[in-house]
Order: sequence, then C-alpha cells, then structure tokens
Amino acid sequence: MSRIIGVAVTDRVVAGLVENNIPPRTLRVFPEGEDDAADLAGMPAEHIAHAVAKEVAALASGGKLDAVGVGLPGIIRDGVIQESPNLPQMKGADMRRMLASALASLKVSTPVSLYNDADIMAAGMAATHGQLNRLIRVWTLGNGIGYGRYPWTEGVWEGGHSVVMLDPKEQHCGCGGQGHLEGIMGHRAMRMRFLDMEPDEVFENAKHGNQRCIDFVKLWHRALAAGTATSIHMSGPGKFFITGHNARHVDTVLLHSCLHDMVKMSPLQDYNIEVVPGGDDIAVLGAAVNAERAAFAG
Repeated sequence: MSRIIGVAVTDRVVAGLVENNIPPRTLRVFPEGEDDAADLAGMPAEHIAHAVAKEVAALASGGKLDAVGVGLPGIIRDGVIQESPNLPQMKGADMRRMLASALASLKVSTPVSLYNDADIMAAGMAATHGQLNRLIRVWTLGNGIGYGRYPWTEGVWEGGHSVVMLDPKEQHCGCGGQGHLEGIMGHRAMRMRFLDMEPDEVFENAKHGNQRCIDFVKLWHRALAAGTATSIHMSGPGKFFITGHNARHVDTVLLHSCLHDMVKMSPLQDYNIEVVPGGDDIAVLGAAVNAERAAFAG
C-alpha cells in the first residue's frame, strides 16, 4: 500500500495522507484560524515552503513516504512558479527546490511533484467518480476561474483566461487581459461589473425579472459555454465537472443550449457536464493521485 501526502496551497495550506485513492479522513490546515487565512498572501515563498514541509512531516510521523504532491496557483514549469496572480510573491520561486530543502531539514526524504491547483482538483474528481481511465476536465468557479485536466500532461492550461469576447472594454480579468472568461465569470470580476450589488444578488434579481441581470446571466452562461466549446474543439469531447462557490448558479439546461449552438461537429458532441461539490479533501486527494502517477511512471 502506497503512502502519499497531498497538499493544496490556495489562501491556506491543507494537507492529508492518502492511501488507496481514498480522500483523507483527517486534514491538517495552516493557518488554523479562518481569520488568519489571508496571512498566506503576504508570506514569502520560502516560508510557505517551510509551512508545507512542517505539515508533511507531521503527517508522515517518521514513516516512509512514497511521494508528496503539491498543488499551487499559477503557471508551474519544472518546479518553478512562473506566474501566480493569487500569490504574487511566488512568481519566479523554485518551489520544488525549496520544498526538497525544507523537507530534508525535517528528515523527510521523498519525491516531490508540483501541479497547478486546478489540475489537482481534476485528478481528485477523477478518483472520487471512478474516472481515472478517462479524460476529465474541471471548471472551478470562484474568485477566479480554474481549469484543470486529468490525466496531467505538460502545458499551461490557463483556461480561465480563454478569450470569449472581442469587446476591448471587457477588462475585468484579474490579469488585466481583455475579453477573458474570468473577466466575466470570476467573483471579483462580477463585483467590479456590478458595483451596486453582490454576485449572489445579480443571480437572484435575474430570477425576479431584472432585465440587466437577466442579460448578464445569459452572458455568464455563454462565456462558460465558449470556454468549454474551445476545450472540446482542441481536446475532444468527454466529461466536464463544474465546482466551486459559484457553481450553484449554473443552469445546466441553459449551458447545454449554449453549447449546442457552439459545438456542431457530430464527433465532438459526446460531452457531458455535471455540477458537483468540491472541497479541500478532493484537492488533496488529487495532488496525491498525480504524485503517485509521477512516482511510479514507467
């Protein structure tokens, strides 16, 4: 039985010991208090690496580990974080080297693999839904828009920054780019667009006939359909999961209607979309699944 530790780093560090591709029963969290979660945003990259290492060492309890998988926000290549808008202090950090050094200082020796945080969610979804033998893609609808895929393969996969509009006035994406999916669907972007109401109020007012809100809700779904259709046209049909805080606003009937208008080639129409809950345990499981595949590849 393999012993893999999965770690998800977002606005906090969450880690768990995974065995047999089952979500961990116990999670370690740093910082522990909800009010302290924002502290991670101002923490130097090296300190974050040490925080991750401490949680891993505590979970290992001196026992042998087969691998550690860590999910982080941003573009990651060869263990280096090339860009990370949500944790900007991580840009340029050789995180794999930092983690290996921090683990060694705690007498932990094991292979360490790094992944985008959306990719570990995709792997976790694949594992929990019995889909480890299929192509799985996941949209995570939160402050930003995450796009993850399983099986993991080399690439950027910043699907939340897919261009879905050509209007140069569409500049609400956190990266500053024009016409991005995240600039329409992201929680932060919606708050910037509707300065007079919160995103939840926008969807609620649409149900009560507010035409401005109705028009936006249609745009919101068409944007998600456009990003999904682009993925289908590039990688083929298959299973798409939608999760995250704002997944509750997805009208699957409307989304399928929009997709029907965008995906017309019959070999590409065998796609399936499901709105599901996510969670830290699923992300941690996914980090471990990807790490195990990397450790035992070949």
